[in-house]
Amino acid sequence: MKNLIYIILFVSSALSLFSCETKINPELESAVPVLVVDAWLTNKPGNQTIILTKTQPYFDSSTPPPVTGATVTVTDNSNKVFAFVEDLAKPGYYVWTPVGNELIGVVGTSYKLSIQTAGETYSAESRMGPTTAVDSITFKKNEPTQQNPDFYRGQFFAKDVLGKGDTYWIRTYKNGALLNKPNDINVAYDAGFDSGGSFFSRMGKSRDGLRDSAILVDFIPPIRGRINPSDKDANDKVLSPYLPGDSVYVEIHSITTPAFNYLQEVSIQTNRPGGFSELFARPIANVSTNMVNSNPNGKKALGFFNVAAVSGKGQKFIQK
Repeated sequence: MKNLIYIILFVSSALSLFSCETKINPELESAVPVLVVDAWLTNKPGNQTIILTKTQPYFDSSTPPPVTGATVTVTDNSNKVFAFVEDLAKPGYYVWTPVGNELIGVVGTSYKLSIQTAGETYSAESRMGPTTAVDSITFKKNEPTQQNPDFYRGQFFAKDVLGKGDTYWIRTYKNGALLNKPNDINVAYDAGFDSGGSFFSRMGKSRDGLRDSAILVDFIPPIRGRINPSDKDANDKVLSPYLPGDSVYVEIHSITTPAFNYLQEVSIQTNRPGGFSELFARPIANVSTNMVNSNPNGKKALGFFNVAAVSGKGQKFIQK
């Protein structure tokens, strides 16, 4: 009987949490703004851009203030310097413009970013690893028993490159628009979720344990299928990710292991479902960074620097 009373009291208390909705506006302590670096460079043809901004209060939804007047360079391990010049039409945007067919990025080459601003000097390093080709992209209609009879999902096919510890960022464009919601962040480690998440790892082997026989391993299905947008209509009905006539373009970027960890942290910190489930979610915190101040006692910086090799493939959904 005593246990029953405790259960009733617990359930009543839990229900009371749902019965009242009181809006609160907590006052957070102000913090000194710090530099935020958005430096994801690639070996794709054309201009490359690094964006510098400052942090702002948590509840401030305005555009982050730009950092202007900085000196920004990237230097490779042969001491070739790529100068990034601020775009006067876009404060905080620093652009490198190639000459002819010049590219930033050679697989196996290391690069160092240097930023001088407000009397501080920041730096970060990145090595360009190999990427892999997108073999194909397919579309499949759900079984007729599904709620939406015209529900099509896409997936891409690719194989991990030989060798251990290759990490990738898969970026998807639907009809020319980048899928950039928090749950669209799609990263892979040796074509799996992490260093120990593959079938071969659970069998006590590496995914690349078959490399002596030159067998390449496919990206696992959950990663292949994460090229589908998750949109709803005005009635909260889930829309079909793709319909006949839509186009999809998938890119695979090579990233460093620290960049892989950074993007996972960004996904966790930004993809917050809200509501009761937040009680069990990971606490909000700053994500990691590879930016270092040359002065140990100087201001810290946030953000990330990575130089990626990129492959891509597009496909238009034509119903047969």
